[in-house]
Amino acid sequence: MPNRIPRTPVREQDPELRSHNFEEVCLGYNQEEAELEASRCLNCKIPRCQEKCPVHVNIPGFISRVAAGDTAGAAALIAADSSLPSVCGRVCPQETQCEGACVLGIKFEPVSIGKLERYVGDWAIAHADEHQSEPPSRNGHRVAIVGSGPAGLACASDLARLGYEVKIFEALHEVGGVLVYGIPEFRLPKTRIVAKEVEAVKRLGVEIETDVIVGRTMTVDDLLDRQGFDAVFVGSGAGLPRFMGIEGENLNGVFSANEFLTRANLMHAYDECYDTPIYAGRRAVVVGGGNVAMDAVRTAKRLGAEAIIVYRRSEAELPARVEEVHHAKQEGVEFRMLTNPVRILGNEAGQVVGLECVEMELGEPDESGRRSPIVKEGSNFRIDCDVVIMALGTSPNPLIKATTKGLETNRRGCIVADEEGRTSRPGVFAGGDAVTGAATVILAMGAGRKAAKAIDEYVRNRTYSK
Repeated sequence: MPNRIPRTPVREQDPELRSHNFEEVCLGYNQEEAELEASRCLNCKIPRCQEKCPVHVNIPGFISRVAAGDTAGAAALIAADSSLPSVCGRVCPQETQCEGACVLGIKFEPVSIGKLERYVGDWAIAHADEHQSEPPSRNGHRVAIVGSGPAGLACASDLARLGYEVKIFEALHEVGGVLVYGIPEFRLPKTRIVAKEVEAVKRLGVEIETDVIVGRTMTVDDLLDRQGFDAVFVGSGAGLPRFMGIEGENLNGVFSANEFLTRANLMHAYDECYDTPIYAGRRAVVVGGGNVAMDAVRTAKRLGAEAIIVYRRSEAELPARVEEVHHAKQEGVEFRMLTNPVRILGNEAGQVVGLECVEMELGEPDESGRRSPIVKEGSNFRIDCDVVIMALGTSPNPLIKATTKGLETNRRGCIVADEEGRTSRPGVFAGGDAVTGAATVILAMGAGRKAAKAIDEYVRNRTYSK
Protein backbone atom coordinates (compact mmCIF):
# COMPACT_ATOMS: atom_id res chain seq x y z
CA MET A 1 0.00 0.00 0.00
CA PRO A 2 1.37 3.46 -0.87
CA ASN A 3 0.58 4.88 2.54
CA ARG A 4 2.69 2.24 4.25
CA ILE A 5 5.83 3.22 2.35
CA PRO A 6 7.84 5.66 4.50
CA ARG A 7 8.74 9.03 3.01
CA THR A 8 11.94 8.75 0.98
CA PRO A 9 14.70 10.75 2.70
CA VAL A 10 16.71 13.26 0.67
CA ARG A 11 20.47 13.02 0.69
CA GLU A 12 22.22 16.08 2.14
CA GLN A 13 25.73 17.35 2.70
CA ASP A 14 27.13 16.62 6.15
CA PRO A 15 26.33 19.65 8.41
CA GLU A 16 29.91 20.12 9.61
CA LEU A 17 31.22 20.05 6.04
CA ARG A 18 28.55 22.27 4.49
CA SER A 19 28.78 24.96 7.18
CA HIS A 20 32.14 25.87 5.64
CA ASN A 21 31.18 25.85 1.96
CA PHE A 22 28.53 27.30 -0.36
CA GLU A 23 27.72 24.11 -2.22
CA GLU A 24 24.10 23.01 -2.27
CA VAL A 25 22.87 21.47 0.99
CA CYS A 26 20.22 19.11 -0.43
CA LEU A 27 21.44 16.73 -3.11
CA GLY A 28 18.01 15.76 -4.43
CA TYR A 29 16.53 12.45 -5.56
CA ASN A 30 17.96 10.09 -8.13
CA GLN A 31 15.56 8.26 -10.45
CA GLU A 32 15.08 5.27 -8.17
CA GLU A 33 14.38 7.45 -5.14
CA ALA A 34 12.01 9.69 -7.11
CA GLU A 35 10.00 6.77 -8.46
CA LEU A 36 9.73 5.23 -4.98
CA GLU A 37 8.54 8.50 -3.43
CA ALA A 38 6.12 9.11 -6.31
CA SER A 39 4.58 5.67 -5.72
CA ARG A 40 3.31 6.92 -2.34
CA CYS A 41 0.85 9.35 -3.99
CA LEU A 42 -2.81 8.37 -3.51
CA ASN A 43 -3.85 10.13 -6.76
CA CYS A 44 -6.83 11.69 -5.00
CA LYS A 45 -9.99 12.39 -7.00
CA ILE A 46 -10.07 15.88 -5.49
CA PRO A 47 -6.39 16.97 -5.49
CA ARG A 48 -6.18 19.34 -2.55
CA CYS A 49 -2.45 19.67 -3.20
CA GLN A 50 -3.12 21.20 -6.61
CA GLU A 51 -5.70 23.60 -5.19
CA LYS A 52 -3.15 24.88 -2.64
CA CYS A 53 -0.45 25.46 -5.28
CA PRO A 54 -0.45 29.18 -6.21
CA VAL A 55 0.17 28.31 -9.88
CA HIS A 56 -2.01 25.16 -9.79
CA VAL A 57 0.54 22.69 -11.13
CA ASN A 58 -1.08 19.34 -12.03
CA ILE A 59 0.59 17.64 -9.09
CA PRO A 60 -1.10 14.19 -9.18
CA GLY A 61 -0.57 14.08 -12.94
CA PHE A 62 3.14 14.78 -12.91
CA ILE A 63 3.76 12.52 -9.91
CA SER A 64 1.98 9.59 -11.58
CA ARG A 65 4.27 10.03 -14.58
CA VAL A 66 7.35 10.05 -12.36
CA ALA A 67 6.13 6.83 -10.72
CA ALA A 68 5.76 5.28 -14.20
CA GLY A 69 9.26 6.34 -15.21
CA ASP A 70 7.97 8.94 -17.69
CA THR A 71 10.00 11.93 -16.53
CA ALA A 72 9.63 13.68 -19.89
CA GLY A 73 5.85 13.50 -19.55
CA ALA A 74 6.08 14.84 -16.00
CA ALA A 75 8.24 17.74 -17.20
CA ALA A 76 5.74 18.62 -19.94
CA LEU A 77 2.86 18.67 -17.45
CA ILE A 78 4.72 20.96 -15.02
CA ALA A 79 5.84 23.25 -17.86
CA ALA A 80 2.20 24.00 -18.67
CA ASP A 81 1.86 25.83 -15.35
CA SER A 82 5.34 26.67 -14.07
CA SER A 83 8.34 28.19 -15.83
CA LEU A 84 10.66 27.68 -12.83
CA PRO A 85 10.22 24.09 -11.52
CA SER A 86 13.83 23.60 -10.40
CA VAL A 87 13.64 26.86 -8.47
CA CYS A 88 10.23 26.19 -6.90
CA GLY A 89 11.21 22.65 -5.98
CA ARG A 90 14.03 24.12 -3.90
CA VAL A 91 12.67 27.26 -2.28
CA CYS A 92 8.85 27.06 -2.12
CA PRO A 93 7.25 26.58 1.32
CA GLN A 94 5.62 23.29 0.33
CA GLU A 95 4.86 22.42 3.95
CA THR A 96 2.24 25.20 4.07
CA GLN A 97 1.02 24.79 0.50
CA CYS A 98 0.85 21.58 -1.57
CA GLU A 99 2.38 19.23 0.98
CA GLY A 100 0.40 20.84 3.77
CA ALA A 101 -2.80 19.84 1.93
CA CYS A 102 -1.65 16.29 1.06
CA VAL A 103 -4.28 13.77 2.21
CA LEU A 104 -1.57 11.22 2.97
CA GLY A 105 -0.17 13.67 5.51
CA ILE A 106 -3.27 13.34 7.71
CA LYS A 107 -2.11 9.99 9.10
CA PHE A 108 1.36 9.61 7.60
CA GLU A 109 4.06 11.86 6.16
CA PRO A 110 2.91 13.79 3.08
CA VAL A 111 4.32 13.06 -0.34
CA SER A 112 7.56 14.97 -0.91
CA ILE A 113 6.05 17.05 -3.72
CA GLY A 114 8.73 19.73 -3.70
CA LYS A 115 11.62 17.29 -4.01
CA LEU A 116 9.81 15.49 -6.84
CA GLU A 117 9.26 18.78 -8.66
CA ARG A 118 12.95 19.56 -8.24
CA TYR A 119 13.86 16.14 -9.65
CA VAL A 120 11.69 16.71 -12.73
CA GLY A 121 12.89 20.30 -13.18
CA ASP A 122 16.55 19.26 -13.00
CA TRP A 123 15.88 16.48 -15.52
CA ALA A 124 14.31 19.03 -17.87
CA ILE A 125 17.38 21.28 -17.58
CA ALA A 126 19.71 18.35 -18.30
CA HIS A 127 17.68 17.36 -21.39
CA ALA A 128 16.78 20.86 -22.64
CA ASP A 129 18.68 20.46 -25.92
CA GLU A 130 16.69 17.34 -26.75
CA HIS A 131 13.30 18.99 -26.31
CA GLN A 132 13.68 22.36 -28.00
CA SER A 133 10.76 23.75 -29.95
CA GLU A 134 10.28 26.81 -32.12
CA PRO A 135 9.14 30.00 -30.34
CA PRO A 136 5.39 30.66 -30.72
CA SER A 137 4.31 32.77 -33.71
CA ARG A 138 3.88 36.45 -32.85
CA ASN A 139 0.53 38.26 -32.68
CA GLY A 140 1.90 41.74 -33.42
CA HIS A 141 1.64 43.13 -29.88
CA ARG A 142 4.42 44.09 -27.46
CA VAL A 143 4.57 43.99 -23.65
CA ALA A 144 7.31 45.39 -21.41
CA ILE A 145 8.21 43.68 -18.14
CA VAL A 146 9.95 45.64 -15.38
CA GLY A 147 12.09 43.26 -13.32
CA SER A 148 13.40 39.77 -14.05
CA GLY A 149 12.46 38.12 -10.77
CA PRO A 150 9.95 35.27 -10.46
CA ALA A 151 6.91 37.49 -11.13
CA GLY A 152 8.45 39.03 -14.24
CA LEU A 153 9.75 35.72 -15.60
CA ALA A 154 6.40 33.99 -15.10
CA CYS A 155 4.46 36.83 -16.73
CA ALA A 156 6.92 36.98 -19.63
CA SER A 157 6.74 33.22 -20.22
CA ASP A 158 2.96 33.12 -20.39
CA LEU A 159 2.74 36.16 -22.63
CA ALA A 160 5.37 34.77 -25.00
CA ARG A 161 3.41 31.52 -25.29
CA LEU A 162 0.36 33.62 -26.20
CA GLY A 163 2.29 35.18 -29.07
CA TYR A 164 3.38 38.50 -27.58
CA GLU A 165 6.73 40.11 -28.24
CA VAL A 166 8.03 40.46 -24.69
CA LYS A 167 10.98 42.46 -23.41
CA ILE A 168 12.20 42.37 -19.81
CA PHE A 169 14.09 45.35 -18.35
CA GLU A 170 16.33 44.42 -15.42
CA ALA A 171 18.06 47.03 -13.21
CA LEU A 172 20.98 44.81 -12.19
CA HIS A 173 23.67 43.22 -14.34
CA GLU A 174 22.39 39.67 -13.89
CA VAL A 175 18.95 38.24 -14.57
CA GLY A 176 16.79 36.62 -11.89
CA GLY A 177 15.93 39.26 -9.29
CA VAL A 178 15.73 37.82 -5.79
CA LEU A 179 16.72 34.42 -7.19
CA VAL A 180 20.24 35.73 -7.82
CA TYR A 181 20.75 38.47 -5.23
CA GLY A 182 18.68 37.20 -2.30
CA ILE A 183 18.68 33.41 -2.03
CA PRO A 184 22.12 31.94 -1.21
CA GLU A 185 24.03 29.60 -3.49
CA PHE A 186 23.76 26.74 -0.98
CA ARG A 187 19.96 26.81 -1.36
CA LEU A 188 19.70 27.78 -5.02
CA PRO A 189 22.70 27.36 -7.36
CA LYS A 190 22.92 30.32 -9.73
CA THR A 191 24.80 28.98 -12.76
CA ARG A 192 23.53 25.41 -12.67
CA ILE A 193 19.86 26.20 -11.94
CA VAL A 194 18.77 29.86 -12.13
CA ALA A 195 20.68 30.66 -15.33
CA LYS A 196 19.30 27.52 -16.99
CA GLU A 197 15.72 28.37 -16.03
CA VAL A 198 16.25 31.87 -17.48
CA GLU A 199 17.56 30.31 -20.70
CA ALA A 200 14.30 28.37 -20.99
CA VAL A 201 12.38 31.67 -20.82
CA LYS A 202 14.64 33.17 -23.50
CA ARG A 203 13.98 30.18 -25.77
CA LEU A 204 10.34 31.30 -25.87
CA GLY A 205 11.56 34.44 -27.64
CA VAL A 206 11.66 36.74 -24.59
CA GLU A 207 14.27 39.49 -24.88
CA ILE A 208 16.05 40.65 -21.70
CA GLU A 209 17.99 43.90 -21.30
CA THR A 210 20.03 44.40 -18.12
CA ASP A 211 21.37 47.55 -16.43
CA VAL A 212 18.15 49.44 -17.13
CA ILE A 213 16.60 51.24 -14.15
CA VAL A 214 13.00 52.00 -15.01
CA GLY A 215 12.34 55.33 -13.36
CA ARG A 216 15.84 56.59 -14.18
CA THR A 217 17.06 55.19 -17.52
CA MET A 218 13.49 55.38 -18.80
CA THR A 219 10.02 55.64 -17.30
CA VAL A 220 6.86 53.58 -17.56
CA ASP A 221 5.41 56.45 -19.61
CA ASP A 222 8.35 56.17 -22.03
CA LEU A 223 7.64 52.47 -22.51
CA LEU A 224 3.97 53.08 -23.29
CA ASP A 225 4.09 56.37 -25.18
CA ARG A 226 7.48 56.49 -26.90
CA GLN A 227 8.53 52.88 -27.32
CA GLY A 228 5.10 51.65 -28.33
CA PHE A 229 4.50 48.84 -25.85
CA ASP A 230 0.84 47.88 -25.53
CA ALA A 231 1.14 47.23 -21.78
CA VAL A 232 3.67 47.21 -18.96
CA PHE A 233 3.95 44.72 -16.11
CA VAL A 234 5.79 45.95 -13.01
CA GLY A 235 7.46 43.09 -11.15
CA SER A 236 10.25 45.10 -9.61
CA GLY A 237 10.16 43.37 -6.23
CA ALA A 238 10.69 44.84 -2.78
CA GLY A 239 14.30 45.77 -2.31
CA LEU A 240 14.06 48.65 0.17
CA PRO A 241 15.23 47.34 3.58
CA ARG A 242 13.66 48.17 6.93
CA PHE A 243 15.51 49.03 10.10
CA MET A 244 14.41 49.25 13.74
CA GLY A 245 15.18 52.92 14.28
CA ILE A 246 17.27 52.19 17.36
CA GLU A 247 20.45 53.90 18.52
CA GLY A 248 23.61 52.69 16.81
CA GLU A 249 22.19 51.61 13.47
CA ASN A 250 24.64 53.95 11.69
CA LEU A 251 27.69 52.22 13.16
CA ASN A 252 30.19 50.39 10.98
CA GLY A 253 29.29 46.71 11.02
CA VAL A 254 25.51 47.19 10.73
CA PHE A 255 24.00 45.85 7.51
CA SER A 256 20.60 45.17 6.06
CA ALA A 257 20.15 41.54 5.08
CA ASN A 258 19.55 42.78 1.52
CA GLU A 259 22.96 44.41 1.26
CA PHE A 260 24.73 41.53 2.98
CA LEU A 261 23.13 38.85 0.79
CA THR A 262 23.53 40.88 -2.41
CA ARG A 263 27.25 41.20 -1.80
CA ALA A 264 27.53 37.49 -1.05
CA ASN A 265 25.31 36.22 -3.87
CA LEU A 266 25.24 38.63 -6.81
CA MET A 267 28.81 39.85 -6.26
CA HIS A 268 30.18 36.35 -5.50
CA ALA A 269 31.78 37.29 -2.18
CA TYR A 270 31.70 33.60 -1.21
CA ASP A 271 34.01 32.77 -4.15
CA GLU A 272 37.77 33.12 -3.60
CA CYS A 273 38.14 34.13 -7.25
CA TYR A 274 36.26 37.40 -6.54
CA ASP A 275 37.60 40.29 -4.48
CA THR A 276 34.22 41.49 -3.21
CA PRO A 277 34.27 43.59 -0.03
CA ILE A 278 32.18 41.89 2.62
CA TYR A 279 32.58 41.71 6.39
CA ALA A 280 30.97 38.94 8.41
CA GLY A 281 33.02 39.64 11.52
CA ARG A 282 33.99 37.23 14.27
CA ARG A 283 30.53 37.21 15.85
CA ALA A 284 27.49 38.16 13.76
CA VAL A 285 23.97 38.69 15.11
CA VAL A 286 21.06 38.52 12.69
CA VAL A 287 17.86 40.21 13.89
CA GLY A 288 14.72 38.52 12.54
CA GLY A 289 13.10 35.12 12.16
CA GLY A 290 12.07 34.77 8.52
CA ASN A 291 13.66 32.94 5.61
CA VAL A 292 15.84 35.95 4.80
CA ALA A 293 17.16 35.91 8.36
CA MET A 294 18.02 32.21 7.98
CA ASP A 295 19.75 32.92 4.68
CA ALA A 296 21.78 35.75 6.21
CA VAL A 297 22.82 33.89 9.36
CA ARG A 298 23.81 30.75 7.45
CA THR A 299 25.80 32.88 5.01
CA ALA A 300 27.61 34.62 7.88
CA LYS A 301 28.40 31.21 9.36
CA ARG A 302 29.93 30.07 6.07
CA LEU A 303 31.99 33.26 5.87
CA GLY A 304 33.64 32.33 9.17
CA ALA A 305 31.59 34.11 11.84
CA GLU A 306 30.03 32.71 14.96
CA ALA A 307 26.41 33.24 13.95
CA ILE A 308 23.41 34.08 16.17
CA ILE A 309 19.71 34.63 15.49
CA VAL A 310 17.86 37.09 17.73
CA TYR A 311 14.07 36.89 17.53
CA ARG A 312 11.47 38.57 19.70
CA ARG A 313 8.99 35.69 19.77
CA SER A 314 9.35 31.99 20.59
CA GLU A 315 10.42 29.29 18.15
CA ALA A 316 6.78 28.31 17.58
CA GLU A 317 6.18 31.73 15.97
CA LEU A 318 9.22 31.68 13.69
CA PRO A 319 7.99 32.55 10.18
CA ALA A 320 10.94 30.80 8.49
CA ARG A 321 10.50 27.39 6.90
CA VAL A 322 10.96 24.51 9.33
CA GLU A 323 13.55 22.98 7.01
CA GLU A 324 15.66 26.13 7.01
CA VAL A 325 15.56 26.43 10.81
CA HIS A 326 16.51 22.75 11.10
CA HIS A 327 19.44 23.19 8.71
CA ALA A 328 20.62 26.33 10.54
CA LYS A 329 20.65 24.48 13.87
CA GLN A 330 22.51 21.56 12.31
CA GLU A 331 25.14 23.99 11.07
CA GLY A 332 25.78 25.43 14.51
CA VAL A 333 23.71 28.63 14.42
CA GLU A 334 22.70 29.81 17.91
CA PHE A 335 19.07 30.88 18.46
CA ARG A 336 18.25 33.53 21.09
CA MET A 337 14.45 33.49 21.28
CA LEU A 338 12.18 35.96 23.11
CA THR A 339 14.92 38.54 22.71
CA ASN A 340 14.64 42.04 21.21
CA PRO A 341 17.41 44.59 20.51
CA VAL A 342 17.07 48.07 21.99
CA ARG A 343 20.50 49.56 21.17
CA ILE A 344 23.58 48.75 19.11
CA LEU A 345 26.80 49.44 21.00
CA GLY A 346 29.91 50.92 19.41
CA ASN A 347 33.44 51.94 20.29
CA GLU A 348 35.23 55.26 19.77
CA ALA A 349 36.13 54.26 16.22
CA GLY A 350 32.45 53.83 15.34
CA GLN A 351 32.63 50.04 15.11
CA VAL A 352 29.99 47.67 16.47
CA VAL A 353 31.05 45.97 19.70
CA GLY A 354 27.77 44.62 21.02
CA LEU A 355 23.99 44.54 21.00
CA GLU A 356 21.91 45.56 24.01
CA CYS A 357 18.74 43.48 24.23
CA VAL A 358 15.75 42.90 26.46
CA GLU A 359 13.96 39.68 27.27
CA MET A 360 10.40 39.29 26.00
CA GLU A 361 7.34 37.29 26.97
CA LEU A 362 4.28 36.48 24.89
CA GLY A 363 0.96 38.17 25.50
CA GLU A 364 -2.32 38.04 23.60
CA PRO A 365 -2.42 37.36 19.82
CA ASP A 366 -1.99 40.38 17.54
CA GLU A 367 -3.71 41.07 14.19
CA SER A 368 -1.64 38.38 12.47
CA GLY A 369 -2.78 35.77 14.98
CA ARG A 370 0.65 35.48 16.59
CA ARG A 371 1.03 36.28 20.29
CA SER A 372 2.34 39.79 20.84
CA PRO A 373 5.77 40.07 22.49
CA ILE A 374 5.90 42.12 25.70
CA VAL A 375 9.09 43.51 27.25
CA LYS A 376 10.20 42.12 30.62
CA GLU A 377 11.07 45.24 32.58
CA GLY A 378 14.65 45.40 33.84
CA SER A 379 15.78 42.44 31.72
CA ASN A 380 18.40 44.32 29.66
CA PHE A 381 21.52 42.35 28.76
CA ARG A 382 24.35 42.51 26.23
CA ILE A 383 25.43 40.21 23.39
CA ASP A 384 29.01 40.80 22.31
CA CYS A 385 29.33 41.01 18.52
CA ASP A 386 31.05 42.99 15.78
CA VAL A 387 28.38 42.63 13.05
CA VAL A 388 24.62 43.19 13.23
CA ILE A 389 22.43 42.23 10.25
CA MET A 390 18.83 43.48 10.15
CA ALA A 391 16.45 41.03 8.47
CA LEU A 392 13.16 42.76 9.26
CA GLY A 393 11.45 42.74 5.89
CA THR A 394 11.50 45.02 2.88
CA SER A 395 9.25 47.34 0.92
CA PRO A 396 9.20 48.37 -2.76
CA ASN A 397 11.57 51.03 -4.04
CA PRO A 398 9.53 54.27 -4.43
CA LEU A 399 11.20 55.13 -7.75
CA ILE A 400 8.51 53.74 -10.05
CA LYS A 401 5.70 55.37 -8.08
CA ALA A 402 7.52 58.71 -8.12
CA THR A 403 8.00 58.63 -11.91
CA THR A 404 4.68 57.11 -13.05
CA LYS A 405 1.69 59.41 -13.30
CA GLY A 406 -1.54 58.10 -11.79
CA LEU A 407 -0.07 54.98 -10.18
CA GLU A 408 -1.64 54.41 -6.76
CA THR A 409 0.37 52.97 -3.87
CA ASN A 410 -0.57 52.18 -0.27
CA ARG A 411 0.95 53.44 2.98
CA ARG A 412 3.67 50.76 2.79
CA GLY A 413 4.74 51.96 -0.64
CA CYS A 414 3.32 48.89 -2.40
CA ILE A 415 1.60 49.32 -5.76
CA VAL A 416 -2.16 48.93 -5.43
CA ALA A 417 -3.41 46.23 -7.83
CA ASP A 418 -6.41 43.92 -8.00
CA GLU A 419 -6.25 40.10 -8.01
CA GLU A 420 -5.43 40.08 -11.72
CA GLY A 421 -2.70 42.71 -11.40
CA ARG A 422 -4.59 45.71 -12.78
CA THR A 423 -3.38 49.01 -11.31
CA SER A 424 -4.95 52.46 -11.21
CA ARG A 425 -3.12 53.31 -14.42
CA PRO A 426 -4.64 51.86 -17.64
CA GLY A 427 -2.18 49.58 -19.40
CA VAL A 428 0.00 49.18 -16.31
CA PHE A 429 -0.14 45.91 -14.39
CA ALA A 430 1.83 44.80 -11.33
CA GLY A 431 2.43 41.73 -9.23
CA GLY A 432 4.73 39.96 -6.81
CA ASP A 433 6.59 41.72 -4.01
CA ALA A 434 6.04 45.13 -5.63
CA VAL A 435 2.37 44.68 -4.70
CA THR A 436 2.42 42.46 -1.60
CA GLY A 437 5.72 43.38 -0.03
CA ALA A 438 8.28 40.62 0.54
CA ALA A 439 6.62 37.22 0.08
CA THR A 440 7.47 33.90 -1.60
CA VAL A 441 8.76 32.98 -5.04
CA ILE A 442 5.69 30.90 -5.88
CA LEU A 443 3.23 33.63 -4.88
CA ALA A 444 5.11 36.07 -7.09
CA MET A 445 4.96 33.58 -9.96
CA GLY A 446 1.24 33.14 -9.42
CA ALA A 447 0.74 36.91 -9.57
CA GLY A 448 2.77 37.10 -12.76
CA ARG A 449 0.66 34.42 -14.42
CA LYS A 450 -2.62 36.10 -13.42
CA ALA A 451 -1.35 39.40 -14.77
CA ALA A 452 -0.40 37.77 -18.08
CA LYS A 453 -4.04 36.68 -18.58
CA ALA A 454 -5.29 40.16 -17.66
CA ILE A 455 -2.81 41.80 -20.02
CA ASP A 456 -3.92 39.52 -22.86
CA GLU A 457 -7.56 40.41 -22.18
CA TYR A 458 -6.71 44.13 -22.00
CA VAL A 459 -4.77 44.16 -25.29
CA ARG A 460 -7.34 42.07 -27.18
CA ASN A 461 -10.27 44.22 -25.99
CA ARG A 462 -8.36 47.40 -26.77
CA THR A 463 -7.49 46.13 -30.23
CA TYR A 464 -11.07 45.04 -30.90
CA SER A 465 -12.49 48.42 -29.84
CA LYS A 466 -10.24 50.39 -32.22
